[in-house]
Amino acid sequence: MSTQDHVKLWEQHLIGEFVNKDVELSLSTMVEDASVMHMPTRSGGKGKAELRSYYRDMFIPSIPSQWEHTVTNRVITENTIVEEAKARLVHSKQMDWFLPGIPPTNKTIEMELVIIIEFRDGKMAAERIYWDQAAVLRQIGKL
Repeated sequence: MSTQDHVKLWEQHLIGEFVNKDVELSLSTMVEDASVMHMPTRSGGKGKAELRSYYRDMFIPSIPSQWEHTVTNRVITENTIVEEAKARLVHSKQMDWFLPGIPPTNKTIEMELVIIIEFRDGKMAAERIYWDQAAVLRQIGKL
C-alpha cells in the first residue's frame, strides 16, 4: 500500500468512529490483532473481539455531538502516520475512556493530540493517542 492509501484508510477509520458511528466500518480498517490505546487513561484494547466491544460499548456511544478535530501536522512514513491535531468538544456525555468516572460537566474542552498509527499488511495494526490529561482536568475544574 502507498502512503496515500494509508491516509485514506486512516480517514475511513475516523469516519467510522466519529461520523457514521459504525463499529464494523472502523474495525474493517484494522488487522485481526490490532491494538488501540488512549495513553493518558490506558483505555483501549487488543484484537478485534476486544476492540469490537470497546468501540460498541464505551468509545463510540460516548462521543459528544459537539466534537471538532483539526489536523495541524501529519508525518507519513512507509508504515506509520504521526498526526498532530487539535480537538474541541463539549463534555456532554460520560466518557470513561477520556475522563474515567467523571459525569458530564457540559464544559468546553480544547486539547492537542498526538496520534501514532502503525500499518501492517495494508491495514491499521496499532493506534496510540496522547494528550495532556492535566490540561483537560484543569478545563473542567478537577485540577
